[in-house]
Amino acid sequence: MIEAKAWADMFALGIPIAEKIIRPILVYAFLVVGLRLAGKRELAQVTPFDLIVLMTLSNAVQNAIIGDDNSVSGGIIGATTLLVVNYLVVRFLYDHQKISKIVEGDADMLIKDGRILHDRLQAELITVPELEVAAHRQGIASLDDVEKAILESGGTISFIPKTPTPEMTRHIELLEKLAQMEKELAGLNTRLIERPAG
Repeated sequence: MIEAKAWADMFALGIPIAEKIIRPILVYAFLVVGLRLAGKRELAQVTPFDLIVLMTLSNAVQNAIIGDDNSVSGGIIGATTLLVVNYLVVRFLYDHQKISKIVEGDADMLIKDGRILHDRLQAELITVPELEVAAHRQGIASLDDVEKAILESGGTISFIPKTPTPEMTRHIELLEKLAQMEKELAGLNTRLIERPAG
């Protein structure tokens, strides 16, 4: 059974509560600015190196957030502060689209009309093989099959194929069959209405 002192130590704050709240806010602001300056590539996690950077980044700022405090209470206060700050920022940006565009940046076209825009790839530091890997993850066999590729402001790469996917083709066929059936039903209704009673 855990002694009373152990319980007290587990929840005793090692630093003042105000500092516990201010630290995560400062780190959050730094990461928002840092990731914005680093570019959308970091968020896209195009390579294992990008993933390593994000993972080590979280470890690097951990002590800045918690300070010399390993208490449960301190962890809960820090986590709550991050969640509240993130909610408030997202809420604010939702209501202020112009500021949101500045913070998040614009989407960037990487492939247009089936042509790879090498200058845009270079600006985003994405190689053609990395773009191919991202396309393969979305079920596209080759970049030759891509009409458009867009690096979204959130870091994801959206691929629009030149030809419809099998699912899209089936969907279009079903819509055409439904339209044909509606036309036939309308014709049938018209004949029934026009038929003389007798």
